[in-house]
Amino acid sequence: METETAPRPGDPSEGTPWLTDAEQCAWRTHLDVSRLLMHQLEKDLQPFGLTNNDYEILVNLSESAEHRMRMSDLATATLQSKSRLSHQITRMEAAGLVRRVNCESDRRGLYAVLTDEGMETMRKVAPHHVASVRSHFIDLLPPAALAALRESLGPVAEHLRENRGKV
Repeated sequence: METETAPRPGDPSEGTPWLTDAEQCAWRTHLDVSRLLMHQLEKDLQPFGLTNNDYEILVNLSESAEHRMRMSDLATATLQSKSRLSHQITRMEAAGLVRRVNCESDRRGLYAVLTDEGMETMRKVAPHHVASVRSHFIDLLPPAALAALRESLGPVAEHLRENRGKV
């Protein structure tokens, strides 16, 4: 039986539609899986000298036209502030994975460009990353559960994309 957690007397949030036990369990399971999975994937990238953020940037650049993206677009794609991305790109430039190039059509704009070394790193790391995703997530779920996960989380992802940046 699903019950709602009752507010304490005098709680200013009286009238809040508290999560049922089942909803609370689903929410906390999601949080646990998200944190634990990202921690494991990060750990599995460490032998290559990469973080999850590094890898996400490399993936975005490797999949974009001419292996380049405007810094502002890359910040949006990776959910990073422009300032944080700039620091990240500086570290990745020092490692030879990316470089910055001025935008010819907009003097203030910059592109992040995947270097040959960055592409070679992607070729080397991607099979290991996919194996990690498989062993710690995909292969643990039957196909029907994966389909249900896509179907149920799709609307949440869409909602969050639409509301990103709104106050």
